[in-house]
Amino acid sequence: MPPLIFVIGVAGCGKTTVGHAVAERLGYAFIDADDLHPPENVAKMAGGTPLTDDDRWPWLTAVAKAAAAHAAGGVVCACSALKRSYRRHLLTEAGQPIRFVLLHGPRALLEERLGHRYGHFMKPVMLDSQLATLEMPEAGEDVTVLGIDGSVADNTDRVLAALAEA
Repeated sequence: MPPLIFVIGVAGCGKTTVGHAVAERLGYAFIDADDLHPPENVAKMAGGTPLTDDDRWPWLTAVAKAAAAHAAGGVVCACSALKRSYRRHLLTEAGQPIRFVLLHGPRALLEERLGHRYGHFMKPVMLDSQLATLEMPEAGEDVTVLGIDGSVADNTDRVLAALAEA
């Protein structure tokens, strides 16, 4: 398995839950990129204001550095990484290959999941901005796109199978 695995996608796709399960199964460290947001970013999102690129660059740098620091033992990181430029930035800042797995599903399922999530600073009303920001991978990007319609165990198995094929 690659040492740096990023489970990415919009809010509600399951990146944290599935990413954590993948890390446990592989015996890798787990990082939730949301935990690395500076207080200003958290306050903006908690207030329903989408982040700008200027808000994201320093955060993405911190995420890449944190992941690279755990690479020797392997790490799974849950991170939105919605734009190609964000994924390129993570690769550059980490200084080594990253395997990206994009969890993607229908808006109705994402909304349903967000409606059952409590205590998170990312508000469900921000799903529109995340979907508008999401850039699906192009040919040549090392990004695997997987559906989210299964259980956590099913989706975890899909991620692990995709990683094993690489």
